[in-house]
Amino acid sequence: MARRQVTCQWCQGAVPEQGRGRPRKYCSHSCRQRAYEQRTRVSGTSIPEDAVIMRPEKAERLTDLLFELRCAAEDIATAVEENSPADEIRGLCAELVTIARRAEHLR
Repeated sequence: MARRQVTCQWCQGAVPEQGRGRPRKYCSHSCRQRAYEQRTRVSGTSIPEDAVIMRPEKAERLTDLLFELRCAAEDIATAVEENSPADEIRGLCAELVTIARRAEHLR
């Protein structure tokens, strides 16, 4: 039976498979440490343990990326509505995927 790929609970990267024992939650000691730091930062506060705390510049970057994603999606919708050539739509879709991948790695 094939095991499904486990993703890191911190960075969403692939977690290397291991032989026996409890399944790993993090891909590296660094990610485990960052998750621990996050949990201890919110300990004793009303902030939920699974809340994500960002620096203002990262929150601004996320806002910018979300705006880029929306614009890229609107460009695709417009291109489809205008019956644009498939190559143009493919290019716009590739741009959308690129922006989404940048957003994934923001954390």
